[in-house]
Amino acid sequence: MKPTLQLKLSQHLTLTPQLQQSIKLLQLSTLELNQEIERFLLENPMLEREDGDGSDFAPAAVGNDAQPATETPRETSTETTQEAEPRNENESADFDEGMDWSGTGSGASSKSDDDEDSDFQEFQAAGTSLRDYLDQQVALSPLSDRDRLLVRFIIEALDSDGYLHQELEDLLELLPPELDYDLDDLAIALRHVQQLEPAGIGARTPQECLGLQLRAMPAGSCRDLALVIVEQHLELLAERNFAKLKRLTGCDDDALRDAQALVCRLDPHPGSQHSNEETRYVLPDVVVRKIRNRWTVSLNAEAMPRLRINQLYASLLQQNRGQGGGLTGQLQEARWLIKNVQQRFDTILRVSQAIVDQQRQFFDHGEVAMRPLTLREIADQLELHESTVSRVTTQKYMATPRGVFELKYFFGSHVATDTGGAASSTAIRALIRQLVDAEDRKKPLSDAKIADLLGQQGIVVARRTIAKYRESLNIPPVSLRKAL
Repeated sequence: MKPTLQLKLSQHLTLTPQLQQSIKLLQLSTLELNQEIERFLLENPMLEREDGDGSDFAPAAVGNDAQPATETPRETSTETTQEAEPRNENESADFDEGMDWSGTGSGASSKSDDDEDSDFQEFQAAGTSLRDYLDQQVALSPLSDRDRLLVRFIIEALDSDGYLHQELEDLLELLPPELDYDLDDLAIALRHVQQLEPAGIGARTPQECLGLQLRAMPAGSCRDLALVIVEQHLELLAERNFAKLKRLTGCDDDALRDAQALVCRLDPHPGSQHSNEETRYVLPDVVVRKIRNRWTVSLNAEAMPRLRINQLYASLLQQNRGQGGGLTGQLQEARWLIKNVQQRFDTILRVSQAIVDQQRQFFDHGEVAMRPLTLREIADQLELHESTVSRVTTQKYMATPRGVFELKYFFGSHVATDTGGAASSTAIRALIRQLVDAEDRKKPLSDAKIADLLGQQGIVVARRTIAKYRESLNIPPVSLRKAL
């Protein structure tokens, strides 16, 4: 084949660096955004946090008629690319024209880290771990050094819940032969461990754990019956087979009810109270309030970083035009970041207000009034792309009088009603929860019965759908909800 030259004209989509950064910032959570901004602050001397209390940037509540200063870009088109590229080149050349060097960036709004009211270091109280707590008790016990060494060896083999999952034979193989320990020594050491606080430590099964806790209680008819049930008939109690339990133990309804209540108060994970797991808190991006009988959304100032151009470097760069070198590009990046951060919060505010307007009944009446809502509806209403709405609603949180919710929570599938309408899956879950809470514990509702009750309200739901929703709510099946 003879090689030839051909001229071909085509169009394709191209993302500019500014648009790539805008999309990236939009999908970040508040924590990830702060980490990204900290990285920019370390790498770019032209960017700095703004000092002050944020009074010169007050995010106003947005209603239906309000329009943000900027709009989150939809899917990038060829027109956007053709317009963006020349503008970026001009901005690099004429960065100082039309620039307000004394003003702050438009993308700012949050208390500075240097603010006197918020400049503090949070110290988490160092809690005592389970092993340290047990070691402190062993140190005060009248054991010999040989026995104390073996008890601490078993403590090291416990998991975070206080259980011993390894067999004593396996633990014996880990000990040096010159110590001359045998299985009896390990069994005695294990009994010493099981006498420590909290009760139930050193158990090998949940049944043994509950038994240890009951044996640590004062003797009594209720405790003795609970101990018999735990050690011999725990499976029957889990299955709620009360008739067989009464026949095997010879007790009446009142005694069995008291013993069941006592067992339910026991802790199957005694070591969890000394767990070092850190509690993670959510910082909401927006706050919902009812103002003049209308639900209104406003940005959470605590979640918004305040950024501006560094005035010292900006003035030096303005005085030495054409000699800035790398600072010129860093100035452009700082301007992009400030603009994109503001654009991110404007889009979050718009989407949040649209969600609140669509779900007004939820804020007035609760989950049972939740209506079906899809990303497409919000995208069409705001003239955004569906993927943009998806990025905005992921890992973004809304503080409401009913609690803190992720924006994704307000979207859900729908189930048809016999009147031709649709009911939200969230509302159906709330109805299931109400029916289960109001049921007779002696005759709990089955999944089929719940489906019939919902059908009487005009909501047609299959039994297996009820079972799926019930499991998502962590509601046990009918056999495990039965009470005496």
